[in-house]
Amino acid sequence: MAMFRGALPFPLLLLGCAAFLAGRGSGSSSSHSKRFFYTGVSEPGQPMSQFYAVGYVDDQPFVHYNSSTKRYLPTVPWAREVDKEEPEYWDQGSQRIQTSELRFQVDLANAAKSYNQSRGTHTLQWMYGCELRRDGSKGGHFQSAYDGRDYISFDKETLTWTAADVPAQITKRNLEADPALAQFAKAYLEEECIEWLRRFLEYGKEILLRTEVPEVKVARKVDYDGMETLICHVGGFYPKEIDITWTKDGEVWMEDTYHGLVSPNSDGTYYTWWSVTVDPVERERYRCHVEHDGLLKPVDVAWEEPASNLWVIIACVIVGVFVVLAVGIAVYFKKRQNGFKAVSVSDQGSNSSGTGSAVPI
Repeated sequence: MAMFRGALPFPLLLLGCAAFLAGRGSGSSSSHSKRFFYTGVSEPGQPMSQFYAVGYVDDQPFVHYNSSTKRYLPTVPWAREVDKEEPEYWDQGSQRIQTSELRFQVDLANAAKSYNQSRGTHTLQWMYGCELRRDGSKGGHFQSAYDGRDYISFDKETLTWTAADVPAQITKRNLEADPALAQFAKAYLEEECIEWLRRFLEYGKEILLRTEVPEVKVARKVDYDGMETLICHVGGFYPKEIDITWTKDGEVWMEDTYHGLVSPNSDGTYYTWWSVTVDPVERERYRCHVEHDGLLKPVDVAWEEPASNLWVIIACVIVGVFVVLAVGIAVYFKKRQNGFKAVSVSDQGSNSSGTGSAVPI
């Protein structure tokens, strides 16, 4: 297992914290990503009061760390699979992020000096990770923010650091003073991060590589100006990556279209919507076109007139009439039967009374 040696200058320490040995491939055609988010908070009189780290594979959090526990811990059962091959993974991860936490204290103080700040609460954040795209290409990124504003970013293609403002220029110059840092960052993002992404995709394949078929429905809303809005609701799908377009006569139609974000459901699946404004006369020419890994082939869904309830109402009335008739007939025969019994009992009573009077007391 590759070991982290020494503290790297800001922000490359973050890039070294998750560098491990190569893993294995996955069998999904969707894009996948592995990302880490670090957050440090300083308060008046303290260099740093809180520190958090969270790791994600796709949108699933799989590891976390905070300044209270001082431990790098799994958040999902499948992340524990790493113990079988790397039993020291969690201990070494804890040591590395503890080093990052110490580094954050220094970087927060330096950033405050750069902005000429001596009071108040401040935050420093790092976001880095890699992506294995559907077409096999690889992506990688590193960004940092100070007090919620962009601070420093890294471009692995050009091996350059970009400062978001004048105070960040100090950090930029420090990073550029050692060209090897940019080479290290590029190698990590394109190689080690990708290999560990593949390994964790294998560990969590039952969750991360599953497919859930999207449900597609088109609704219709009449607008005030005589036009109509067709709304394509797509829900219950996994993975998150999905392609949705409106088509007119089979051709992609972009005019007067809007869409919502792809948002998570409570069960781990996703939902979204796309709408298009149409002339009612041309309504039947539009289709909602959906492509997703859960579908054997793309689907095209049009708005359909809701089925009439007339026949349902008629059927219910007929059934109601039969029920009333059946109950009425049952009551009639019940009364007839009870009437015959009453007469029979009355006759027997008269006979018994006559017989009784002839018997001596």
